[in-house]
Amino acid sequence: MKILGIAGYSGSGKTTLIEALIPLLSLHGLVVSVIKRAHHGFDVDKPGKDSWRHRQAGAQEVMLASPERWVLMRELRRDPEENLDNLLSRLSPCDLVLVEGFKAAPIPKIEVWRPANGKPALHPEIPSVVAVATDGDCAAALPILDLNDTEAVARFIVDALPGLPQAGRGSR
Repeated sequence: MKILGIAGYSGSGKTTLIEALIPLLSLHGLVVSVIKRAHHGFDVDKPGKDSWRHRQAGAQEVMLASPERWVLMRELRRDPEENLDNLLSRLSPCDLVLVEGFKAAPIPKIEVWRPANGKPALHPEIPSVVAVATDGDCAAALPILDLNDTEAVARFIVDALPGLPQAGRGSR
C-alpha cells in the first residue's frame, strides 16, 4: 500500500483535487482509498436513529451494515485521537491511500497552494512535500503541477510512487 498526502490550507482545493484524482487513478488500474482528517467534530449518524441511540447509551463501537456499504464508528470519549499509522492499519488492502490533512505526518505529500488564498506555501516548512499543485506562480525547487490539469497530477503520482502495480503505469 502506497501512501500520498494531499496537504494545504483550508479552501485550497484539496478535496476537489482528490475527488478528480480518484477516477483518473482508477483508470490506471489502481485501487484507491482515502483518509481525511477533520479538524472539528463530525457525525455520520443522525440523532434519534438506532445507531445514534446505541452510541449515546455508551457503546464504544457501533457498526452499521447494509447491502450497499458498512461503516464502523468508534467513540474516543477520553481516549487520544488515533495517529495516522493506526488509521492506515484499519484500511483494507489497496494500491494507494490518499491522505487529506495530517500535514505533519512523515509521508510524501503534494501541496495544494493557491496564491489567491493569501496563505503561505507549506513546502518551505514541511520537508515531506514532493511537489506543489498550484494555479499560480511558484518558485519552489520541487516539481510544479498545474492544479487545473488533474490528468497531469495523476500521471505524476503514478510515475513518482515506485512500487505501484504495473497496471498503474498506464497499460490499461
